[in-house]
Amino acid sequence: MNRLPLEGIRVADFTWIGAGSFTTKLLADHGADVIKIESHGRMDSLRSSRPYQGGIPGINRSGYFADRNSSKRSVTLNMKTAEGQELARRLIATSDVVANNFTPGTMEKFGLGYEAVREIKQDIVYIAMSMQGASGPEHKYLGYGLTMGALTGLQFLSGLPDREPAGTGTNFSDHIPNPCHAAFAVLAALHHRRRTGEGQYIDLGQTEPTIALLGPTMAQFSANGDVAERSGNERLPLSPHGIYPCRGDDRWIAISAWDDRSWIALTTVLGNPSWSQGAEFSDAVGRWAGRAMIEAELAAATRDWDAETLMTTLQRAGVAAGVVRTAADIVDEDPQLRHRNHWVTLAHPEMGNTVYNAPPFRIEGAPQAPRFAAPLLGQHTDDVCADVFGLSQAEIAKLREAGALT
Repeated sequence: MNRLPLEGIRVADFTWIGAGSFTTKLLADHGADVIKIESHGRMDSLRSSRPYQGGIPGINRSGYFADRNSSKRSVTLNMKTAEGQELARRLIATSDVVANNFTPGTMEKFGLGYEAVREIKQDIVYIAMSMQGASGPEHKYLGYGLTMGALTGLQFLSGLPDREPAGTGTNFSDHIPNPCHAAFAVLAALHHRRRTGEGQYIDLGQTEPTIALLGPTMAQFSANGDVAERSGNERLPLSPHGIYPCRGDDRWIAISAWDDRSWIALTTVLGNPSWSQGAEFSDAVGRWAGRAMIEAELAAATRDWDAETLMTTLQRAGVAAGVVRTAADIVDEDPQLRHRNHWVTLAHPEMGNTVYNAPPFRIEGAPQAPRFAAPLLGQHTDDVCADVFGLSQAEIAKLREAGALT
């Protein structure tokens, strides 16, 4: 094939931070020409987010920004100037998709709300990814991944039963549900446009894809009136089902062996210890009732095992088990990811050779993705002005002098 599936699609990318940038990254990595609009006065705040390459801060050295913006081009437009807004309109006129994840009303301030953009490009696919959507009593509320986790109940469910909500340790909604749902919606709209010639307005409230993660919890309440509580690693009626210590410093393994077959396989691997042979543990109901004792004894038994050896042994016996790996384990040691060429090294103009995630699926015959490293701030401004807008070097210099290009 030698082509990526979205080649020929252009995206005017006004998104920033996590979910929006990840949405357009998914499109860029698969061939779309994603042109990221920033300015030196209003850059993507991820550019100032740790970790920095080599521990040296810099607007072009954030690993977080790089991971969310591979395969994109960056232009710096001053959207507070009439000339900058006109250049944005010229970019939109050549684009298939316009994306933003601002609070409702922000794009309208620049004259780039959906109705105005549709006047520029009738068949545009326009996606707006605010926290709560474009209408409703809370549509103007500002929020980030942490806020969304709280509003949707995800934070409430994360942690131990007798402790305060612990959260997920990261802005989970930024990384999985929101960008993936948004990218799917864009692809569906592009497919609709190809069949009908009609553009689409996509209003995605980011709290709603996050709620989709919690289907059983919502069903439990809507069907039975039961409010789910924090339960740590426990999952009724699964036992054993948890994280257990292994030999070494801070080494752990996840084991889920709750059905009869896997329970027998687990205890066989452990040498059929006496604590596992009681008749009360012969079925899942009994094992759930005795889970406190099982958890304590299993933790004592796994302490003498090397984590990788125990995982391999249990997997071969048919028990679901996985080492709790560190970032170093995953990047440097994971044989499965290495086999699938998951880690892609790309040359960055300032950070040098940098490791990027490949997409979590492979398209047979398609070139490697991501295609190239994340851009420096404004790296492609002159190229886009020349290639997309058809401006001469003299015209570009005049716009820069007027402050339209920053």
